[in-house]
Amino acid sequence: MKELTKAEEQVMQILWQLKEGIVKDVLEKMPDPKPAYNTVSTVVRVLEGKGFINHKAYGNSHVYFPVVGEEDYKKFAFEKVLKSYFNNSYKSLVSYLVKEQKLNLTELAELILLAERSKIKDK
Repeated sequence: MKELTKAEEQVMQILWQLKEGIVKDVLEKMPDPKPAYNTVSTVVRVLEGKGFINHKAYGNSHVYFPVVGEEDYKKFAFEKVLKSYFNNSYKSLVSYLVKEQKLNLTELAELILLAERSKIKDK
């Protein structure tokens, strides 16, 4: 899987929400100031080239839909951040969240509880 640019990620977020749509549908969901139609069309074609989306043709119209799921990309992106910025260490990640993002004790306890529940499910 390849990393997406910000523009590609924005289009993917919209397509994941829509499930499928034409370029005009994607453009309508974008915040103002909206990019040009051709810009969005180019991003869509790049995403298709990268294998993130595909299309169904109806005459001259193409309806695009995601091929890569949001959860799959989320996992890929998270693992990249974990490896690149936290040396593949969850301890470093949590330490960062506590120090820099002001994770409070209640939130930290909830994370510990989630981890414990996950361990039980894995057995």
